[in-house]
Amino acid sequence: MFIDSHCHLDRIDLAPFGDEFASFMREAKMQQVQHMLCVSIDLESYPAMRRLVEGYDNVSISVGVHPNEKSGKEPSVEELVSLAGNDKVVAIGETGLDYFRSSGSLDWQRERFRRHIRAAKIAGKPLIIHTREAKEDTIKLLMEERADQVGGVFHCFTEDWDTAQQALDLGFLISFSGIVTFRNAGSIHEVAKLIPEDRFLIETDSPYLAPIPFRGKPNYPFYVRHVAQYIADLRGISLDRVAELSSSNFYRLFSVARP
Repeated sequence: MFIDSHCHLDRIDLAPFGDEFASFMREAKMQQVQHMLCVSIDLESYPAMRRLVEGYDNVSISVGVHPNEKSGKEPSVEELVSLAGNDKVVAIGETGLDYFRSSGSLDWQRERFRRHIRAAKIAGKPLIIHTREAKEDTIKLLMEERADQVGGVFHCFTEDWDTAQQALDLGFLISFSGIVTFRNAGSIHEVAKLIPEDRFLIETDSPYLAPIPFRGKPNYPFYVRHVAQYIADLRGISLDRVAELSSSNFYRLFSVARP
């Protein structure tokens, strides 16, 4: 059984499933996806996202505003903490820094990141970190705000081993997406080989970043098997072992009861 530790279920293409979310969920179960973490991107779509998965015990959610979101509501610490009180919310995020898609003065992005960290500490929930071309500032802000008090995960990891070590030192886990299956992802392959058994997760980030052999096509949580298989091959261990390790790490990090 597999866990997709980061996906956006409210954004996937349901056409292959008769435009029925329940049909998609049945397929996910058949494909041995035991649990999914549906991750928040903005506060505007959060209520509908929560309603979509409300009746499914095998779906947890997060609450937060993505660093690239500029047109929606700006979250306050108080609102994030309040929303995190919902029983299905297991994490704050995704949050972080993205200097690839945003430019100019990014003080607003760094301040938003700080508010998410402060909210996570008050709520006692781990953080889901997005970082792109901002690894130094991401680590710096996590250290300044004492994010080690709650920890979390660097999702869709695309950095090098040095950055991974810094994240590990702060109590964070590393999550591998379909990008790990790309041939030119040499530095990520190295991290996947070196990461301790108790410090990694697997994810799809669906509907984005489909793994090989589905690259360029819509992504689905059951494709997480391909991420797991690639990591198993890199580490020289079985697929079942990767599934078990990543699942155990997920349940421990997010304090989700194991079925």
